[in-house]
Amino acid sequence: MTAANHQAAPTHEAAPTHEAAQPHEAVRRHQAAPAPEAYDVVVPTVGRPSLARLLASLAAAGEPQPATVLLVDDRRDRTQPLARPPASLAGRVQVLVGRGKGPAAARNDGWRATTAPWVAFLDDDVEVSQTWAVDLARDLDGLPHDMAGSQGRITVPLPAQRPPTDWERNVAGLERARWATADLAYRRSALVAANGFDERFPRAYREDADLGLRLTAAGWRILTGSRRTIHPVGPADRWVSLRLQRGNADDATMRWLHGAGWREQAGGDIGGRRPRHLAVTAAAAAAVFGATRRQPGLITRARRPTLTAVGFWVWAAGAAELTLARVRPGPRTPAEVATMAATSTVLPLAATAWWLVGWWRVLRTRPRPLPTAGPPQPASPPRAVLFDRDGTLVVDEPYNGDPARVRLMPGARQAVQRLRAEGIAVGVISNQSGIARGLLTPLQVEAVNRRADELLGGLDCWRYCPHGPADGCGCRKPAPDLVLQAAAALGVSPHDCVVVGDIGGDVDAALAAGARAVLVPTPATLREEVATAPVVAADLHSALDLLLGAAP
Repeated sequence: MTAANHQAAPTHEAAPTHEAAQPHEAVRRHQAAPAPEAYDVVVPTVGRPSLARLLASLAAAGEPQPATVLLVDDRRDRTQPLARPPASLAGRVQVLVGRGKGPAAARNDGWRATTAPWVAFLDDDVEVSQTWAVDLARDLDGLPHDMAGSQGRITVPLPAQRPPTDWERNVAGLERARWATADLAYRRSALVAANGFDERFPRAYREDADLGLRLTAAGWRILTGSRRTIHPVGPADRWVSLRLQRGNADDATMRWLHGAGWREQAGGDIGGRRPRHLAVTAAAAAAVFGATRRQPGLITRARRPTLTAVGFWVWAAGAAELTLARVRPGPRTPAEVATMAATSTVLPLAATAWWLVGWWRVLRTRPRPLPTAGPPQPASPPRAVLFDRDGTLVVDEPYNGDPARVRLMPGARQAVQRLRAEGIAVGVISNQSGIARGLLTPLQVEAVNRRADELLGGLDCWRYCPHGPADGCGCRKPAPDLVLQAAAALGVSPHDCVVVGDIGGDVDAALAAGARAVLVPTPATLREEVATAPVVAADLHSALDLLLGAAP
């Protein structure tokens, strides 16, 4: 966990809202088709100096390098530039503008802009080891389909010449933390199934435990890998322990969402000091109540000296006990003892106050857990695969009516041949609104289809929709009729079909017809379409690996 907080029309047929869109060039880069690497890295940041050390360690972490390193800039003040990445990593680093809503929201912005099957989350105050990349590849290799994530092993360097301070011991707790996103690689499909991080956790506290609890409750598993990541102890002032008490408000949310046993399930401290904090706070309140009473126009000394004395001495004893507990394992320098004594007098009150604030918010809003789906069950190979044409099998040429301009997408012919060798029927379903717009004739569309069929080695059926977006037909994707027509022509049930396409309309048409869907993004694919697709593949070869059981 970190204190860091954490952003044209497709030339082929798409939903009307896509046809008018013209995204900024920076967004186009985020929407580009994924590289062959198996993982992206997401780093929420508020621009701390430690970010430069993280990027340098990533550049030196060996192979395979991530396809993309997404820095989610969640600073309120962006007048200063972020740390420049090393030259060897510069081509892979992209910056997204965060929403300023905390690390959970920043991580969501980051992973939804990725396309690789795995997303490795790192904090901007860690440094990965020189073998981190190869260790990560080993950690992820061959994981079963129900394995949602792989957690790195965090090491917090502590001084060897003296005992650690209270703040250093606090940071060292990350070594025992479960599901800490300081270094945690999640399967992207698991993040989709869980609807990402819960943005109702505004701080770098409990948002990672909440995600882990939701995933494991739904049947996913999270293991601890072999890779090592160093989390240095950052600078902190003497009042940091008091600011950390704000996390008690999130504990109330965790209790409401996950029940009384959430700490044990998340591998945390089961007991804690909350009962003592409550007792000390009650004693302090009793002392204040016993010392004064309010009358109209003035405050006078109350006639409850016994209550005042008892409350005061219980509060003083509690503060002394807490001070000793925090001083005993530390270096016991004058500065450390003074800091522990000063903060321990009000720490129980601050912890209790934030806990009560948390419960007030919970009872006012009564939040519900984000819905989380379980891991997908292994599916049998399909009986038919229905491809989108433009942007999936054929290079997209807007409203092309010339067979001579037909060019295949990389791997398209090999994909068709591989399916045919497996005895799987192959078809094409395509929107061709150029006919309705008067830009194409049916004869031109059919001529282009024949040329594509020839280059692909022969397909089993071709179906296209000649209507425009405003015609209200049932065959224009995302409507399901093209899928139903092709399934009927091939003599199979829609449930035995898989639609492979490059935009959300292809996915929606498949799901509306009861078929499965695989999205293969291109530069025209919107980031939101990638984020919501049930299955995303880097290319046609990877899509067929998924469909034929070569990959989970």
